[in-house]
Amino acid sequence: MTRTQFDQELEERLIRYCKIDTQADEKSTTSPSTAIQFDLLNLLAEELKEIGAQEVRLTDYGAVLATIPATIETNAPVIGFLAHVDTAPAFHASGVKPIVHRNYDGGEIVLPDDPTQVPSPRQSPYLAQKIGEDIVTASGTTLLGADDKAGVAIIMAIARHLLAHPELPHGVLRIGFTPDEEIGRGVHKKLPADLGARFAYTLDGGDLGEIVYETFSADKATVRVQGVSTHPGDAKGKLVNALHLAAKIIDTLPHVTLTPETTSDREGFIHIYQMSGTAAEAELNFILRDFEMEHLEAQGRLIQQVCAAIQATEPRARITCTITAQYRNMRYWLEKDMRPVELAREACRQVGVEPFSPPIRGGTDGSRLTEMGVPTPNIFTGMKNIHGPLEYISVQDMGRATEVCIKLAQLWGQEQ
Repeated sequence: MTRTQFDQELEERLIRYCKIDTQADEKSTTSPSTAIQFDLLNLLAEELKEIGAQEVRLTDYGAVLATIPATIETNAPVIGFLAHVDTAPAFHASGVKPIVHRNYDGGEIVLPDDPTQVPSPRQSPYLAQKIGEDIVTASGTTLLGADDKAGVAIIMAIARHLLAHPELPHGVLRIGFTPDEEIGRGVHKKLPADLGARFAYTLDGGDLGEIVYETFSADKATVRVQGVSTHPGDAKGKLVNALHLAAKIIDTLPHVTLTPETTSDREGFIHIYQMSGTAAEAELNFILRDFEMEHLEAQGRLIQQVCAAIQATEPRARITCTITAQYRNMRYWLEKDMRPVELAREACRQVGVEPFSPPIRGGTDGSRLTEMGVPTPNIFTGMKNIHGPLEYISVQDMGRATEVCIKLAQLWGQEQ
């Protein structure tokens, strides 16, 4: 176990940021999707000014941007570091009470506000590697929010350290804190130009040493079912129950294959994550995920075919299926220029961390940024069991990520 000079700062920042509710809302049409995200965005803007960052501003779409000036004369490209402030809508995020479990002993961690919630090495083998480290969890009734407030804390520590140590050689660095990543809206169309970076990195990854350049490609499918409503006491031959038709759609789609709970590694899936409605009308929301575009497109066709088949059984109903693109596998672009990945790996090695690059079964703001012309791999933070009450993170993993990024900034300063 390696402790770093950044551990105390990172712990304090993580706890401070996690206590602020920043949960995103997919149904909202504003940017950010929730006003509460400004509570953290405004705090970060003030903290950046206090540590001496330049060009600090909060954009009209809810991103905080800032500059760390170069400390050397260099033609190196401008590099960005980004993290998102929002937390996932998947679980309770209000009233988070972070708990630090010091010198973790390798056993189960019983969370006090709900003793049935127990992070353990059996449930999460990565935890077994963290003996002697300081583990941060929530109290059992909320998520922690290390996704991605760990990334936020790391970037703030990077910025403070580099601004306090102008003797460290590096080029111009840009900082970005974005809203709404968890609902697929973290990268506004203005962000690439406003960020002004040639390459960037998100701090939104998992295991120590993880440098990701391959993510899912992602679409969303929205299915709307319009039935025929009438009084149930006089419904024979008249009522067309939208909920029954919605249930048939779900039942017709694969259950023992092509779902998140039945797939792993490079297998994609169709995941229904929300259903709402009445007998009159219903809505089903699916996410489609795969590493390869042809498989993703096949998933969309499958849902559309199922909707058409159910529609054919009841012509009085109206069933529509809309497929919306969300993000694409960053590998499609990064494999053409692997410098951002190779330099991140070298930075890991120089601080004693062994890098590895698994494909991740998810996406980041970097997926969209890469597609929009700013190649953006993803760097580890240590976050695990995200989006639920068993979420945890090692303070020491965060410290190593901070060291890697400070070294990475210096390596980019040598590039032309």
